[in-house]
Amino acid sequence: MTTSRKSDGEPVANGAPTLRIAQQPEADELLARSPLAALVGMLLDQQIPMEWAFTGPHALAQRMGADDLDAREIAAYSPEAFTALFTDKPALHRYPGSMAKRVQQLCQYLVAEYDGDASAVWADAATGAALLARLNALPGFGTQKAQIFLALLGKQFGVRPTGWREAAGAYGEQGAHRSVADITGPESLAEVRASKQRAKAEAKASAAAKKAAPAAGETAPAADRAAPAKKSASSRSTR
Repeated sequence: MTTSRKSDGEPVANGAPTLRIAQQPEADELLARSPLAALVGMLLDQQIPMEWAFTGPHALAQRMGADDLDAREIAAYSPEAFTALFTDKPALHRYPGSMAKRVQQLCQYLVAEYDGDASAVWADAATGAALLARLNALPGFGTQKAQIFLALLGKQFGVRPTGWREAAGAYGEQGAHRSVADITGPESLAEVRASKQRAKAEAKASAAAKKAAPAAGETAPAADRAAPAKKSASSRSTR
């Protein structure tokens, strides 16, 4: 993947970067040179370890008998046969059937909107906001996934349209360890994983606190408020 873009006064990468996302040399080499492989890896990055997700494109290419992924070929593939590529052991994802469908939908969209060229999604994006909108429109890419991939493009591929960090939100922050965009080796992978675990724990604690808090304006449980009335009625009955 070759990139060259002037913006924000930041250095721009030329040529394929050296990645350490999949933690597997051949898989990382494919991610670095193949825009479609990078997109597919990002698409697969949910409900499984990050390394597993980003080795998926390389494993898929091997099963297709190629050294890269081709959007047109995948888009035209028999859905049943393509699903089999994902489900054959070892499966390429925890949910291989549904993810095979999403990958094929992504490639069909790229063929329809970008003539099958994944890099065209970001090649001429003038601003970070414009690029985010394009990524968010991809099948299987919600806002969070789009922001993470935008941050990955900026931090490791040198794709840096004006305002890319702002468009990527917290994932674009320099020195952060929040997502795959910040993985450059085993140590940073461990830091990102720890950050994700802390975020999950904080979200869980926040949800529990909200559940335990009384409703607005409620001073005591209904059963407790009813107790005096029951006692009063009992007292009247003994007079």
